[in-house]
Amino acid sequence: MDFKLMILGFITPLIAYAIITLLHVIIPVKKIKGYVKNEKTGEVMNYRINGIFVLWASIIIWFALGYFNIVRYTWLYEIRWYGLAGAVVIGLVFSFVIVCKHPSTGKKFLADFWFGRIKDPQVKDGFIDAKMWFYLIGAVMLQLNVLSFAAFHWNTFLASGNINYGFLLGCIMSTWFCWDYLTFEKIHLYTYDFIAERTGFKLSFGCLGFYPYFYAVSLWATAHLPNPGYPTWFMIICIAIFIGGWLLTRGANMQKYFFKLDPNKKFMCIQPQSITNGTHTLLVNGYWGASRHINYLGEILQAVAIALAAGYPEVWLVWLYPAYYVGLLFTRQADDDKICKAKYGELWDQYVKKVKYRIIPFIY
Repeated sequence: MDFKLMILGFITPLIAYAIITLLHVIIPVKKIKGYVKNEKTGEVMNYRINGIFVLWASIIIWFALGYFNIVRYTWLYEIRWYGLAGAVVIGLVFSFVIVCKHPSTGKKFLADFWFGRIKDPQVKDGFIDAKMWFYLIGAVMLQLNVLSFAAFHWNTFLASGNINYGFLLGCIMSTWFCWDYLTFEKIHLYTYDFIAERTGFKLSFGCLGFYPYFYAVSLWATAHLPNPGYPTWFMIICIAIFIGGWLLTRGANMQKYFFKLDPNKKFMCIQPQSITNGTHTLLVNGYWGASRHINYLGEILQAVAIALAAGYPEVWLVWLYPAYYVGLLFTRQADDDKICKAKYGELWDQYVKKVKYRIIPFIY
């Protein structure tokens, strides 16, 4: 075992996270108000948005380090296990710190540790927002891992002519996932994570120790494998599944976002229809008329497309990513419905009668 390689690999996530954080701090930002209100003051919270520029800068740094032979393009793949171990430690330490520094919610420690004690921790009125920072770190590090995995595959099979273009397609899909998230960064201020979740192990470790590595598991498991020989039409099907999933996820989130800004404004030529009790208003058509969580179906479909595109459906590891999404999002759907029932009361009952399906239209 190369002890020096192990140490360098272990601290690589720490170095990467520090650089991403520095970029977030120094790159000019767009300051906006979100949707969530501060638990103490009742005022709408402030945020700094520059994720897409941080992603650009991070990729440029990655490319420059490789071009000038400072850090190999394939480095993150080569030290992936050590890097994962380092990220796990960072996630665990941060989870303990962010939970233990705040007073108990009255629940058992394990519940507080898992779900968190504080909802929206920020530094200096939004200069750094913990949730925005978590997802920024996760998305950028995932992108860098994907680029390194693609570089390894390309270098390994270029000479033999056995490049798996389905694998590279999966890398492109994962890249699209990262770029899409950070391009529409402000839209996510109106999603479940920011509205309902507290900041504990689930979110802290999820973004720092889990998201950047596990979301690439289909690529991790197949980067070393040659072209399996699937026909072009198979890749076209994978692309269709991915685009279909993306349209469901992005379309649903955008429709909800514009509805919250202006309940009378059309989205994609769809005139909003809603129900109201005078205090709250719920959108009941378009994406949100097809099922109550149509965006979750879209995310699952995107994960399935990446797993299929890798070209080795018999490798069970490629299915961990979509299986995780099924477990996560079906559970979240149940939790979200409970939260909505408590918040909207009889109005939610009306919505459930009108929009019968939870996630999959006509099935579930």
